[in-house]
Amino acid sequence: MSYTIDQIAKALGAVAVGAADIQVTALAEPADAGPEHLALATKPEYAAALPQGRARAALLWEGADWQALGLEAAIFAPRPRYAMSGLTAMMDLGEGWGDGIHPSAVVDDTAVLGADVHVGPLTVIGPRAQIGAGCRIGPQVTIGADAVIGEKGLIREGVRIAARVRIGARVILHPGAVLGGDGFSFVTPEKSGVESVRETLGDQGGATAQSYVRIHSLGSVRLGDDVEVGANSAIDRGTVRDTIIGDRTKIDTLVMIAHNVVVGTDTLLCGQVGIAGSTRIGNNVVFAGQVGVGDNLFVGDNVIAGGGTKILSNVPAGRVLLGYPAMKMDSHIDMYKHMRRLGRMVADVAALKKAVFKAGQDD
Repeated sequence: MSYTIDQIAKALGAVAVGAADIQVTALAEPADAGPEHLALATKPEYAAALPQGRARAALLWEGADWQALGLEAAIFAPRPRYAMSGLTAMMDLGEGWGDGIHPSAVVDDTAVLGADVHVGPLTVIGPRAQIGAGCRIGPQVTIGADAVIGEKGLIREGVRIAARVRIGARVILHPGAVLGGDGFSFVTPEKSGVESVRETLGDQGGATAQSYVRIHSLGSVRLGDDVEVGANSAIDRGTVRDTIIGDRTKIDTLVMIAHNVVVGTDTLLCGQVGIAGSTRIGNNVVFAGQVGVGDNLFVGDNVIAGGGTKILSNVPAGRVLLGYPAMKMDSHIDMYKHMRRLGRMVADVAALKKAVFKAGQDD
């Protein structure tokens, strides 16, 4: 794979300067770049490492002095990080699975595969499953009965798609993702201590120990178009209705989405986020790493929650949150600043008490 600087710039809608006929075969960070690489020097602090490498060309920010940086050519983009989306797509070598259906794959006779579908080794596709045209399905994938996958999906190694899961077009599922496991739904014959605590916020009442009985999950999982699910993430099927993930939502590694959850469009869920059952998440929401959300809650559109935030109540649209329990980010930061001053305040109070006590003795 080789491109000239001019070809890359035209594909990105960017501007090429200098020796635009230079050929590059891969991307590299500035310090690691060789003559065959396009260096990613998208900020002045990154460009400072260019002398440590041997790059002839680089992707730069607008206004950079490419000649002073010792380069023979450069590509300028108004938003270099956005340009990297198209650039990395051009340079992606793929997974090397090859084409066609591997001889070791097991595809049920009633399954329907569209044109140009690749199925990797040891993959199993169940009865009446429908796979859209152009899908690439890696090795050791399991696709259950009556599952539907839209066109041009990328289903990577070891993904598990349960029966009746419905997936939109151009979805990417990373290794080990599980869609359609049963929800974590159990009930006791009599009112449990947990139920009492939810009502009283502290008192278990007279509840006795009981065994839990399983509630089966009859719903499934629905993913919209252009959704991405990270490695080893899990999305549980609904109890009666489906668990739903909206179009263009991106889910990171090790995310847990419980039964009946509804997530809107264009939402980002970062690593180790956990969302409990029957909660509704709006559109354009961002949850940073390890955000936790309680069950049966509502989080409005455009909410941002910082890392480690624990959401225990409904959140209105547009709120920016941090902390446990979640509160407005600016309020949490003010509170944290006050907490850091507590030691000094305690010392001041002790000094005042000592001064008052001494003054009393003098009188």
